[in-house]
Amino acid sequence: MSDVPYASDTSHAVCDICPSLRLPGGTFDVAPRPSRECPFDPATGWRFTAEKVPVCVHPDRVGLPAAPYASQALPLPWQTDPPGELSEVAGWLRSAVTSAPPHAVSEVIERASAQLRGLHPGVDVTAALRAALAG
Repeated sequence: MSDVPYASDTSHAVCDICPSLRLPGGTFDVAPRPSRECPFDPATGWRFTAEKVPVCVHPDRVGLPAAPYASQALPLPWQTDPPGELSEVAGWLRSAVTSAPPHAVSEVIERASAQLRGLHPGVDVTAALRAALAG
């Protein structure tokens, strides 16, 4: 993707001190809530893991499921491969598109479309996207 901060626009109602305002997705973790495992650092205004990885503690605001993306080098939802089962495609597409930062949505849709055509040659990608985003 890019080095653009994940929440670089107004599409995410993140806190004014959220690391997502300054860091790209994948370079910070997302915790389900504030906890002692990611204490607040008043010097920076951020929360950090014990390993000094920045942490966002509001997954609902940042638009990413809670996961140790940076700590464990996990792929972001839009970086995962499509599922092998057609019945799981809508959920995968929904997660990929809705969690992607706005500046990357077009790229995510193009990549997902190409991946789906390769994995499921007969799939109607437009219909799959409509179903994913409607549900």
